[in-house]
Amino acid sequence: MLPLLAALAAALLPAPALANDSEAEWALGGLVLKQNDAISMDREDLFISAAEVKVDYTYTNHSDADQKVLVSFPMPALPGGAFAEPGAYPDFTGLDFATTVDGKAVGWTRTQRAVAGGRDVTDALEAEGFPLQWYQDDGFIEKISSLPANEGRRLERAGLLRRETDWGGNDLRPAWQVETSIVREQLFPARATIHVSHRYTPATGGSVGGLIEHLGEKDHAAQAAAYRQRYCTDAAFFAGFRKRQKAEAAKGGGDWSPGYGETWIGYVLSSGANWRGPIGEFRLVVDKGLPENLVSFCMDGVTKLSPTQFEVRKLDYEPDRDLNILILQWSSDDT
Repeated sequence: MLPLLAALAAALLPAPALANDSEAEWALGGLVLKQNDAISMDREDLFISAAEVKVDYTYTNHSDADQKVLVSFPMPALPGGAFAEPGAYPDFTGLDFATTVDGKAVGWTRTQRAVAGGRDVTDALEAEGFPLQWYQDDGFIEKISSLPANEGRRLERAGLLRRETDWGGNDLRPAWQVETSIVREQLFPARATIHVSHRYTPATGGSVGGLIEHLGEKDHAAQAAAYRQRYCTDAAFFAGFRKRQKAEAAKGGGDWSPGYGETWIGYVLSSGANWRGPIGEFRLVVDKGLPENLVSFCMDGVTKLSPTQFEVRKLDYEPDRDLNILILQWSSDDT
């Protein structure tokens, strides 16, 4: 287990009724280079908050020749895991995505393709008149459920649909995921250093009325272990949570459960090690939003910069896991 940052705060306010709504976060990351042993990442400055992700890179081409390298911004294939209701998936066109190279704005090419069983089936879907993003189409499941049996078997043989019991009363399910790629070809001049800055809005998830207050109960041992593994929540974090809950409850006479929520932010650190050697200098700043919020994530060497910001610095850094951040906020802080 990595050492914990559990940044605690306690200032306090009333709350609406709890709900059990939750929405998964979609872990994005930074820029990924096609494998190139001539280019080093000399420095990475990463800032993460629920509102914005900012990454500044310094790259050096150590070779005597200019290098044209395909640079991509990876996004998770959709849908991922269990099916959710239409509209529950992120719109990756709304990331407010912006990149500069040596201070000048650069463009990207966005492509989407449908993949089933490792095969590109985009053209086959178009020929069938099927929507690429079927998971955003309210009527698509109903459409395939009403297909004649022989038509369903044909589409199954073609690899576009697959059988699955327990699929809302219908055993046919779309077999494809949608892969979104944002790419550009970047020139790295010979024996030169360039500076790349990258900004976007994270696809956060969260829960209104989280599990935190129940994680000490026997029935929630598995969830408690999952939180420890994912966010490095420890005794200090839970002590801070209980202190805040007690203060909130006292303001309401002590006979109610204060309303709080969880925000989850995922960042893919481990997929981009395609440059020469480790990251020379790495700096991470996590901003929890309000001083009163609590935050926890797995990273060692954390120092507090301000009432809301926490910093990690590393030399010759080779990420071996992705970053998951848990932020707790109380509804009273919105008033």
